[in-house]
Amino acid sequence: MPQPPMIRTAAVAVALLASAALPVALPWAPPPGRAADCRGRRIASWSADSRHTAEFARYGDDNSRVDDWTGGDGTHSVRLPGGRMLWLFSDTFLDRIQPPPNPRGERHRWRTADTGGTPLLRHNSVVVTARSGRPARTLTGGTATAPGPFFPDPPGGGRRWPVGASVEPRTPGAAEKVVRVLLWNRVPGTGPWIFGVPRGTEVATLSLPGLRLESIAPTVGRTSADPDRRVLNGAAAVRDGGRTDAFGGDDPASSPASSASLARVPHGRLADRGSWRFWDGARWQRRAGRAAPVLRAGGRRGVGSAFTVVRDGPAWLLFTMDTGGGGAAGMRSITTYWSCSPRGPWHGPDRRLTPPRPPAADPRYVAAYNPQVHPGFTANGEFLLSYDINWLGPPGVPPDARLNGDVELYRPRFLRVRTGTVGG
Repeated sequence: MPQPPMIRTAAVAVALLASAALPVALPWAPPPGRAADCRGRRIASWSADSRHTAEFARYGDDNSRVDDWTGGDGTHSVRLPGGRMLWLFSDTFLDRIQPPPNPRGERHRWRTADTGGTPLLRHNSVVVTARSGRPARTLTGGTATAPGPFFPDPPGGGRRWPVGASVEPRTPGAAEKVVRVLLWNRVPGTGPWIFGVPRGTEVATLSLPGLRLESIAPTVGRTSADPDRRVLNGAAAVRDGGRTDAFGGDDPASSPASSASLARVPHGRLADRGSWRFWDGARWQRRAGRAAPVLRAGGRRGVGSAFTVVRDGPAWLLFTMDTGGGGAAGMRSITTYWSCSPRGPWHGPDRRLTPPRPPAADPRYVAAYNPQVHPGFTANGEFLLSYDINWLGPPGVPPDARLNGDVELYRPRFLRVRTGTVGG
């Protein structure tokens, strides 16, 4: 069932109509040794980015091939040398799009299998855009008649979800570039773990310019015997000088709010397991199991299982679902935290952004989640922010008929977000 881990524990909450009061930003003064020009940042204004939303709708509706992307979630991107963009998706629908009306008599485009059966759902895919920015082709595994996930499912079952990517030298200082893709590895589970029990973090290497999958290397293994405390790294990866700061989060089954942690890897060594270091609250160390949260969940605070971090001038800005907002807000609204260092302290949450969702017969069940900033499209002081759409409900009712009956319910949408200083 195509729903991310955060949705697992929040599915009941989206049916509630209550929401919490607007969070208030915490007061702040520059800590000793920090740059005096670092100031708190937050969302100042936003607008819908119809161009990117329409480009993926156009591409998904194109039936010139029926082994390519028609919808997905877990939207991430990285700019490739030469101007192309690589888009990474987690659960991905393939097959054919039909014109309206759908089988329910509604004016929606809808999805069927090319052979008339259940549409194909694969655990991941890669979409490449041309230099013009238009999506041009989908990369999957398997064959044209039996496509599989681009990053193959782990041996013994489970799934791999791509959560970020970076172009870096094949080895530190080398002229040759490759794409490193951070993957979450989940094993089959039941009950609260129907989307998979967290296993660990891997890094895939793709060749350039051909984007051939060369290898998948384990980088961070099981960080705890308790699945509730097990951290998956790479929810956000930010280039910081000669290193990459890789943020991770735990995934407690009992709560939609996770705690965020931090790892650091020299540039060019993402796939080298021995080069990863983890912040334990006082120093960097080799043992991932000793990492301490840099943003701890509790009360109104916490991050979703998918979040994003960017540099905003001298400050760091984290976008996440408002997991502490209460009621339906946790699957409909985006909030932010800020810091002068990736290690924290992180201040917030501050304000809420409730993005538009496609119209539906019962909007209570239309969820927005997984905010992701796309640095390759950041310009003129504005961030391009995507978010995913899903159908949740009623509780206990499989969403497949709704998702396939209205393709807009499982495609990314985009915003332009402008930030400002806290208190400004």
